[in-house]
Amino acid sequence: MIGTTRQVAVYAYTQPTDMRKSFDALSALVTYELQRNPLSGDLFLFVSRNRKRAKVLLWDGTGLCVYAKRLEQGSFTAVWALPGDEPARLTMSELQLFLDGTDLVGRWPLSPDVCGPAPLVPRDHHHETTRNHGRRSARKHL
Repeated sequence: MIGTTRQVAVYAYTQPTDMRKSFDALSALVTYELQRNPLSGDLFLFVSRNRKRAKVLLWDGTGLCVYAKRLEQGSFTAVWALPGDEPARLTMSELQLFLDGTDLVGRWPLSPDVCGPAPLVPRDHHHETTRNHGRRSARKHL
């Protein structure tokens, strides 16, 4: 499978959610509660009050998808207890761990901050020449 280079955000709704909600009701939560666009391509995570069920809402480019999971043992992390601003933001790796039922999510950052392109900084030609000259001088003395 060929992945995308587009950065996909994962937003967790930080209130217990009625798992009877489907496409339209979950989309309304995304729009009005999370203040996000459900058609953005980002993923939106919802967890039931007893933390046995979770749903992920996703626009795949042709329609809305709802992925659901029910844990047979254990429970999902209480996303409403995660520190930080509303809504909670996870990485794709953290979402995968969350859906696997691990309790590591929310205890400490599991992924580094989002990396972006380094800012372009013009080189100081004079400084570079002086530095290189100093190296040549040091080599002569060795």
